Amino acid sequence: MAVIDFRSDTVAMPSPEMRQAMVTSPLGDDVFGDDPTTNRLMEVAADRMGKEAATFVPSGTMGNLIGIAVNAHRGEELIADSDSHAFYYETAGAAAVCGVQIRPVPTEAGVMSPQQIVDAVRPRDDPHQPISAAVTFENTHNRHGGIVWPLEDLRTASDAARAQGLRVHLDGARIFNAAVALGVPAAEIAACADTVTFCLSKGLACPVGSIFCGSRKDIEEAKRWRKRLGGGMRQVGVLAAAGLIALDRMVDRLAEDHANARTLAEGLAELPGVRCDLRRVQTNLVYFDLDTMPAQQFTDECTRRGLLSASTGSRQMRFVTHYGIEAGDVQSALQICEEVLTA
Repeated sequence: MAVIDFRSDTVAMPSPEMRQAMVTSPLGDDVFGDDPTTNRLMEVAADRMGKEAATFVPSGTMGNLIGIAVNAHRGEELIADSDSHAFYYETAGAAAVCGVQIRPVPTEAGVMSPQQIVDAVRPRDDPHQPISAAVTFENTHNRHGGIVWPLEDLRTASDAARAQGLRVHLDGARIFNAAVALGVPAAEIAACADTVTFCLSKGLACPVGSIFCGSRKDIEEAKRWRKRLGGGMRQVGVLAAAGLIALDRMVDRLAEDHANARTLAEGLAELPGVRCDLRRVQTNLVYFDLDTMPAQQFTDECTRRGLLSASTGSRQMRFVTHYGIEAGDVQSALQICEEVLTA
């Protein structure tokens, strides 16, 4: 039985070109700084983000943790959306590892307003409160349906944060999805932040890895934190080689994932017992609610029929399109969903 896997874009398999590059690219020791393939990837990544430098990290979660550590000190506070990945899915790493408290700010759609940022900043003359050091934005925003920050909103939020003396970290795990959706270079989005992390292992379909970008000074500190966290690896070129192919060949094709997600969302919205807010389907994530069936039952029944998915609540589901999912897979998935819902 053929399997259609909508659990996440992290399940995407590397392309044949990536696999070949991983076998043939020259290698060295990245901790010593002499892996030529990794060094080339860092140059390309920094350029794509419009930053001075970059470093390879094993995961986006480590990249965000390093971003928190670089931008805020022990005993200080980071302002974040209450549904952000850094607050919701990173096992309290900011507090446990960095000694940084997160101040969660509820938002309507993952887009933090300038006034919300100003209101969240602690008064510096009150010794009872922590010092507000930084803010993190997430673009695209996972738990809000993969929505893209309007660029002007991101700029005004960033300006408001900087006017308050805050550093800005961007969780850009899917920043290239945002860039493709907006039709702008990723560097225009990254310009709104001092540091930015993006994933190679999601829509770009690499097997492992994320990139942390910032100023040269930030990257020096980031490498110290990477070593502290056990993220200093050796012949990383076997992974960086895939990243080079991804940045060259896999960014523009993200538009296909977005188109498949839109088709999927529109088809789901027509099924009985399904509620899907099409306004929030802007990239490759599709969230929908089930009125007539618990999410776990729906997941189990779909799995039996060869459709893998993930529930995000007792009646909420998330489907994710990615490299390897074709238009025909979307139609097959919709047939399976209809069968499950009408059985």
